[in-house]
Amino acid sequence: MTNTTVKDNIKTIITAIRMEEKLLRQKYSVLAHQDLLGLGILLLSLSALVGLGYAYYEALIPAWLCIILAAVVTSISHELEHDLIHNQYFRNNPVIHNFMMLTVWLMRPNTINPWFRRKIHLHHHITSGTQQDLEERLVGNGIKNPFLRALVIVDGLLGLLINQKRFSKEIKNFSFARVFNAGFPVTTSYFIVLYSVILFHLADMFWPVAANSPAWVLSVMGVFEFLMVVLVVPNIIRSSSLNFVTSSMHYYGGVNNLFQQTHIITSRLFMPFHLFCFNFGKTHTIHHYVPNQPFYIRQLISEKINEVMKQQGVRFNDFASLKNANAYPG
Repeated sequence: MTNTTVKDNIKTIITAIRMEEKLLRQKYSVLAHQDLLGLGILLLSLSALVGLGYAYYEALIPAWLCIILAAVVTSISHELEHDLIHNQYFRNNPVIHNFMMLTVWLMRPNTINPWFRRKIHLHHHITSGTQQDLEERLVGNGIKNPFLRALVIVDGLLGLLINQKRFSKEIKNFSFARVFNAGFPVTTSYFIVLYSVILFHLADMFWPVAANSPAWVLSVMGVFEFLMVVLVVPNIIRSSSLNFVTSSMHYYGGVNNLFQQTHIITSRLFMPFHLFCFNFGKTHTIHHYVPNQPFYIRQLISEKINEVMKQQGVRFNDFASLKNANAYPG
């Protein structure tokens, strides 16, 4: 495929995306109220998460149901954060905009803060598929060893610790401290809760810690275990699903243009993961071509646009690339 052909394909795809969005906005006048829609979705998601926590606390729902539903709800907050990074809501009202940024971070406490992520995400659009794409490499993209890849996908902190030397050599201006500190205090608190509960119960297996601990320790652990069900485990499921999908669909190496940055995942095998990352694999490629677009627009136009992309030669379900650390097929 020549450079001229690729440019024509990219232009055709972008034109189709913008046309479908235009038609959709003409059909549904409510889409003109983009700021209010974003805020409304956020408040509904937050209310749902709080409601699930209350229902679990009052023993109205079991822990497993709370975890699954909370994982779905928090996946919506990720999409909202993604939109906020691209200034899709209240760009001229910093008070509400930053309130929304803080809220989506609190709903997803295992992520770095969205203000720092904005920097690395916008950099991702420039460097996607290369060594310099810190955002995707942080979630496993480009790792050939399946065990290391799985570890990075599930636990971002361990992944950062393991890869810090490699990143320091390969990524310009990489700073472990800068990335680590971008999680303070929310992400830091998340990992304190997670590892405190794990260590407490591991210790209790070999020595009766629970029976011999002061009342205040048991009280703290009670709060931590509640947070595990409402926030921590749901976000492990959410982020692991998202990281698995995004690191599977982004190419790494051999990427020379926008056309080669991603493939589209529609495989039924990914349905469980798509449930917890809001259909990311089917819609994210659209975002690469037209970044400044709300997530719900991508969802609504994805079926038609994916057909256009298929006609233009965009790859679908290219899982063979995983065997070669996500390299774009030469």
